[in-house]
Amino acid sequence: MASHFVASVASPVSQTMTEFCEQVNPRVLLEMRQAGPYPEMRRVQESWVAAAEKHALLWLAARTPPWIGPDHLTSLGLAAQVGAGVCYALAAWNKYALPGVIACLTLNWLGDSLDGTLARVRRQLRPRYGFYVDHMVDSFGALALMGGLALSGYMHPWIAMGLLVAFLMLSIQSYLATHALGEFRLSFWRFGPTELRILLAVGNLALLWKPHVHFLAGYYKLFDAGGAIGLAGMALMVLFFTGQNTLRLYREERIAK
Repeated sequence: MASHFVASVASPVSQTMTEFCEQVNPRVLLEMRQAGPYPEMRRVQESWVAAAEKHALLWLAARTPPWIGPDHLTSLGLAAQVGAGVCYALAAWNKYALPGVIACLTLNWLGDSLDGTLARVRRQLRPRYGFYVDHMVDSFGALALMGGLALSGYMHPWIAMGLLVAFLMLSIQSYLATHALGEFRLSFWRFGPTELRILLAVGNLALLWKPHVHFLAGYYKLFDAGGAIGLAGMALMVLFFTGQNTLRLYREERIAK
């Protein structure tokens, strides 16, 4: 058994995990072998502001100086999101750091949204590099943002941690769907990153005026209430799309009897 395994690994034929899986349906194995390792993926963007945002990004990309490249914009997006987290942490001592969060969110939108558009307009696409770097940057940025919120005093640390976990779970679901279905979803139920930035910016302005809300005979921090609603919504999205994609894959890969 061991010698057979070693011989199989040493075989010149390309080896993948697929080769070591017993496929009852040989058609499925054949299709997986013939498929390219990086199939063309379909981007799904159905958010409320998607159309207007696309026009704005194309306008900006056409006017971006040649010396600014997509990597510069990706770096700007990460630096701005880290800056937003820092501003939240500083808001624990001075609430007037909150407008700084809004400025950082604006720069984060510019860098995070324009980098891919600029690469497409200039025909400088690097799909694997861009996909990997962009979403690792998103993960580090989310950690910085939620870390700042946890330190701000405007949101309970456990709610901030819960939002971070929900964000990462939703991201994992999206990345797996990209690989398994060839479909990369940029928005869920008409909400995408831009809508979330807008809600967060409006929430920051509200914090300057009224950091607490009255609900069911009690007073709660505004961001605790909003964070709890957001956490529930994201958890529901994870469950819904996981179930939907599981059912879709089950139907597409039925085992022949």
